Amino acid sequence: MSVCSVKAVSIIGTKSSLDSVAKVCGNSGFFQPIDIKDFCSNPEGLVPFSEPSPYSEFSKQLESIASSFGKDLKFANVERFNAGLGEIKAFVGDLGKRAKDLSSKKNNLIKSITDLEKNLVLIKHFCGLNLNFEEISKCEYVTVRFGRLSKESYRKLETLKTDSYIMFFPCSEEENYYWGIYFAPVENLKEIDSFFSGLYFEYVKIDFEDYSATPERSVKLLEERIKSEKEDLKKIELLMDKVWDSQEEQCLRFYTKLSELETFFSIKKYSYVHSESFLLMGWVPEEKEVVFSNLLDSVEGVEYKFRYADEKKEDSPPVKLKNNWFSKPFEAFVKMYGLPKYGEFDPTMFVAVTYTILYGIMFGDLGHGITLFLAGWFLNRFKNFSLAPIMQRCGVSASIFGTLYGSFFGFEKVLNPFYKFVFGLKEKPIEVMSSECIPKVLACAVLLGVVLLLVSMLIKTVTSIRSGNMEEGCFGPNGVCGIVFYSSVLVGSVLQFVLNLQIFNIVYISFLIVLPLVLMFLKTPVTNLILGNKLFSDQTFGEYLLQNTFEMFTVLLEYITNTVSFLRVGAYVLVHSGLMMAVFIMADMFPSLSAPILVVGNIFVVGFEGLLVGIQVLRLEFYEMFSRCFSGGGKEFTPVKVLKSVR
Repeated sequence: MSVCSVKAVSIIGTKSSLDSVAKVCGNSGFFQPIDIKDFCSNPEGLVPFSEPSPYSEFSKQLESIASSFGKDLKFANVERFNAGLGEIKAFVGDLGKRAKDLSSKKNNLIKSITDLEKNLVLIKHFCGLNLNFEEISKCEYVTVRFGRLSKESYRKLETLKTDSYIMFFPCSEEENYYWGIYFAPVENLKEIDSFFSGLYFEYVKIDFEDYSATPERSVKLLEERIKSEKEDLKKIELLMDKVWDSQEEQCLRFYTKLSELETFFSIKKYSYVHSESFLLMGWVPEEKEVVFSNLLDSVEGVEYKFRYADEKKEDSPPVKLKNNWFSKPFEAFVKMYGLPKYGEFDPTMFVAVTYTILYGIMFGDLGHGITLFLAGWFLNRFKNFSLAPIMQRCGVSASIFGTLYGSFFGFEKVLNPFYKFVFGLKEKPIEVMSSECIPKVLACAVLLGVVLLLVSMLIKTVTSIRSGNMEEGCFGPNGVCGIVFYSSVLVGSVLQFVLNLQIFNIVYISFLIVLPLVLMFLKTPVTNLILGNKLFSDQTFGEYLLQNTFEMFTVLLEYITNTVSFLRVGAYVLVHSGLMMAVFIMADMFPSLSAPILVVGNIFVVGFEGLLVGIQVLRLEFYEMFSRCFSGGGKEFTPVKVLKSVR
């Protein structure tokens, strides 16, 4: 299936109706504005709409206000809430002023408390000294230095001092330091300070005017002051909570309304104006054309025109994928690789079906499949995990193939009664690890790969021909010639070497192998010859010959590697059975721990191999099939939307 068809809409009207048009476009939820320059390089007489947004600054102010209250803003329902720019400005200004005042008081108290607590820790170091701060502050001929000295420097002090005035009085002790003081006569202050500086004495400044009497008394006063200011801080915080509680609902409404108005204004930025008129262009899904027309009809002074998108333009239309409930989760894989171009095949359904089937084949176990399904359900229901729906689909597929393999949490015989009751069989029909079955599993994996590769090539052929690309559709390695060559080589090899039918005769080889290969090699000149163009437009025949020789070697190598790559499908079928066999062997080796070993082993297989199989299947999708289905490079359809929580 192809991507959804979109139409370009051109809207012309008076400038007075621009706000109403932007509101209609934003509320629709399916309008993607276009820069007119993408369609015409120099719109004659039109100038871009260049007014600055009047709303963004108020949104930032409200976010800052909420932050000052220690809150986060969220969106509220504003369906019946209308507010003009003047009302918004008044509300934000008033609340901002109150928030600034309360926040300033709070911050000042926090800073004051922090400073007081630092000083409290500092003063406590000097408790125990028979000091009086008031008397020290009045000394005229002696200076006192407070600080700390490392224990190593303290031990050196006695051996280094040469002056009787140099002495240090320790007061308190830490792991590597002594806190204390030294006295220095004013006339010897410089040389004594220099001496202690050489011992790496760390000086701390104490403003004696802030403290009273002894250090012990100062500590008590500081503790009382800290307690008082913390009580004041608590009152401020309670007042701020009260103010926010009274204004929160209105604040959220204004914030949501601003977000809505900013969304509408962002649409206006794409418009061009001339005199008293404007021109606005955008993309709209074709299925929404009638709905959008009705919305625009409600705006006076507006004319509009729809036209089909032109995928051949350099600025191709955006891509909107539309898939059913089963395939929609797999859009994540498509977007991971690259969206298809407009008008190209949408591989989502193809991916959904092939990924689910391949995963089930490689991870076939009824018990593990049920576990994977339940894990996906839980993650989807409670965690909103994007890959959870894919896990559910893969879990169902693994359960189906696990039933076919007869495996339930690694127990290979437990489903035999089911086969006997339903199908009348004595035991399960497929024994994966038997010597007879292993070659068949690998052969079926390659056969499945061949079918998927041919389907991928057929899809590419159809989409190329539909888009008018004859070179790729008819003569490309993924076109008609590629399909004929690839299928002829494989079918002929099976008939010749497996069934012993002599199919490789001169006619078969000439027309079904050599001719398609030659046409692929000469695809560009042959296409130009059919279309009546110059055979080699931008290169000589020698350059073309050299370049395409290497390209054809790469193409042939890809046919081989892509086919052989599907052996991994069969290999993982065997690996899964082999891992469970190893778990049961370990359980038999330690009978007393068999139950825990089986539980842990199954958990490991579900987690580790389940993830590994998912990665390997995705690799097959990307490298073997996606590269043959479409080239990618599409731009996603991203309509402007008012946030869901706004409405």
